Amino acid sequence: MSIIYNEPSLFLASEQEEFDDIIFPPGNLWSEEPALESYLHLQQLILLLKCLDWWWRERNDYFSAGNLTVYFSPNQKKSEHFRGPDFLVVLNTERKPRRSWVVWEEGKYPNIIIELLSPSTAEIDKGFKKQLYQDTFRTFDYFWFDPETLELAGFHLVDGQYQPLEPNSQGWLWSQQLELFLGVHNSQLRFFTSEGKLLPTPEEVATEAEALLAKYREQFGDLPES
Repeated sequence: MSIIYNEPSLFLASEQEEFDDIIFPPGNLWSEEPALESYLHLQQLILLLKCLDWWWRERNDYFSAGNLTVYFSPNQKKSEHFRGPDFLVVLNTERKPRRSWVVWEEGKYPNIIIELLSPSTAEIDKGFKKQLYQDTFRTFDYFWFDPETLELAGFHLVDGQYQPLEPNSQGWLWSQQLELFLGVHNSQLRFFTSEGKLLPTPEEVATEAEALLAKYREQFGDLPES
């Protein structure tokens, strides 16, 4: 029987007992991630954040971020065990600004991670990080995308192992955690609803509204004054 996980566990029971009696310093740590590989990678990251935040603009139960350090040391030390996913989403948490994601303070790992591939990181993202997100983070949905070649792959955690996601007829991959598709649109990675609707940016929403207003004025003239 396949097991669908609902929350990533922080530590194993034996690990937790070992540290229960230790007093640790605060976890309000700064992110220490280097700049993204290229302007193309930066634009892609901003696009993902803007679209999801706009779509979930009325929700306060998630945290999304990009190029942010995740500290996950079992000893609760800033100097060991940390990684910086390109894009992450944590569900069932408070939506507020954070300097980093400190697992021992937050009590959970990210639910979704997307890595943006580059020639210098692709091997690590497909190998070491995939294993880390599966075995340690136990992140349910893991995707990688190459902004240059448009390579897209995704995995879902089943019985503690990543299983490859099969694309639909449009080549999109379904994220159970986001309840959205991820797919390539105009050479960029975008989100789509289960009905196939593209998640817009605020700018795209404004542009569409302006176009509708212009069409209305062509047919009916200016809007009546209030």
